Amino acid sequence: MTLQDFNIIVASEKHADYAPQICDEMAASAKARGTGIAQRSPEYVANKMLEGKAVIALHKDGTWAGFCYIETWSHGDFVANSGLIVNPAFRKVGLAKAVKMAVFQLSRDKYPHAKIFGLTTGLAVMKINSELGYEPVTYSELTQDEDFWKGCRSCVNYDILTAKERKNCMCTAMLWDPEDKQKQFEENLKKITHKATLLERIESALKKSLKNIHF
Repeated sequence: MTLQDFNIIVASEKHADYAPQICDEMAASAKARGTGIAQRSPEYVANKMLEGKAVIALHKDGTWAGFCYIETWSHGDFVANSGLIVNPAFRKVGLAKAVKMAVFQLSRDKYPHAKIFGLTTGLAVMKINSELGYEPVTYSELTQDEDFWKGCRSCVNYDILTAKERKNCMCTAMLWDPEDKQKQFEENLKKITHKATLLERIESALKKSLKNIHF
C-alpha cells in the first residue's frame, strides 16, 4: 500500500457522513495514547467540511483514511490545523504527513497573512511541523482568544493548564509566522544576490586579466 492508493482532497458536504467515524477515532486515539485532546462533536467536524475548511484522505475503496481541519482565532490573525487523525487501518503509509501538508497549504491559501500554530503532545506531529517550518514558542505567542482556550476544557490536562495560568502545559506550542518567513526569504535572497554580484565581479576581473595576457 502506498500514498498512490489514496485521494487527499478538500472535504465538502458529501463527506459529512464520515464525521461520526472520524470523531470516534479521535477519541479512541487520545485514550490509547493517554494524552489530552479538545473533543469535537460530529456536527462540528461536519460543519468544517461544509465550510471547505478541512482535508480528508480517502482510500480508493471509499474508506476514510485521514483527516484534519482548520480553525481560526483572533479575527483570522491566527489559524490552527487541528484534529489530525489517520485511520488505524492505513497507518505507516505517510498519510499523516501528506494530510498535514495539504491542510497547511489550504490554510495558506485561505489565510495568507495568518500565523499558523499548533499545540501537540505527539512527536510525529512535532516532526512534521518542524519540516513545514514551524518553530517552538511560548504559550504567550499564541492566540489569546478565550474561545480557543475554552476548547481545552475537554482535555484531561485542563487542570494543569489552569494551575499554570495558561503559561504552559503538557502540549508543545509551535508557530509558523508568515512575517518571519518573509524576512528569512528576503535575507536569503540578499545573500544569494550578494554572492551572484561577487561572482560577476570575479568573472569580470578574470576576463580583463585574460585580455592583458599575450600568448
